[in-house]
Amino acid sequence: MSAVVVQGLRKTYGEVVAVDGLDLVIEPHEVVSLLGPNGAGKTTTVEVLEGYRRPDAGSVSVLGTDPMVGGRAYRERIGVVLQEAGFEESFTPRELIRLHAGYYPHPRAVQEVIDLVDLGEKADARVRTLSGGQRRRLDLALGIVGDPQMLFLDEPTTGFDPSARRRAWELIDRLRDLGTTILLTTHYLDEAQHLADRVVVIDHGTVIASGTPEALAASAGASTVISFRVPEGVTTADLPEVGTDLRVAGTTVEVRTPDATRDIHLLTGWAVGRSLSLDGLTLTRPSLEDVYLDLVGEPSPTDETAADAP
Repeated sequence: MSAVVVQGLRKTYGEVVAVDGLDLVIEPHEVVSLLGPNGAGKTTTVEVLEGYRRPDAGSVSVLGTDPMVGGRAYRERIGVVLQEAGFEESFTPRELIRLHAGYYPHPRAVQEVIDLVDLGEKADARVRTLSGGQRRRLDLALGIVGDPQMLFLDEPTTGFDPSARRRAWELIDRLRDLGTTILLTTHYLDEAQHLADRVVVIDHGTVIASGTPEALAASAGASTVISFRVPEGVTTADLPEVGTDLRVAGTTVEVRTPDATRDIHLLTGWAVGRSLSLDGLTLTRPSLEDVYLDLVGEPSPTDETAADAP
């Protein structure tokens, strides 16, 4: 049985359509990242799955339960890490984790949770003394203390330094290995690319793409980019015919190609035959960011640089 099944989900706020016929399936033990621009419907969709919003139309099942009628039994099976949460400043992390553990029938051990989120040095300090990143780790601790089957993570590493982000990623990887199904929303596309088994892109309240980053790149037509500096005394007219789109930014040429192997062979063969050097030759595969920006209709940084070039 799928962990999440959403069919035809619709939610409006007055005349504003937040979610418009959205379909979504998440399999057990899968980590799915939900991406989309601000106002795309991500937050409303997640709140419906958590049971905090009632849909206007469509059907929703999470762990075989309708979140709106699952009650306490449902909430004991899920974990929620909100983008922002408030804490009683005079408590310590250990006290808060112990308190929240009491809400669940089979919680993780308090010390285990403290170790998992790397809060050992601050476990007995007052919350008011914690840094922003440490508070975020406490958010994560409270989300996993109930040993949830389904975990909702909303921007889980906001405010983390690079080292703390890596440790959080390792924790999420570990939770997946332990069998937790995870729905992740994030604005860090490298985070989604690293963590997610599958990426779902939504815009205007509906799913516009779904798949692995590699599959999305293929379906969106995102091209590999070959770049190099033009050899002295050579113009772009002298280059062999390669790729589907050639752009010049200063002395650098960028070639977008669906067949990188063929075009690299043509370019290097052409250069060797003329005793030329293609300085700065690089091959860049499309990243999740490139694919995402293509899907939601925003120019990538590379496009903007090329457009600004004389």
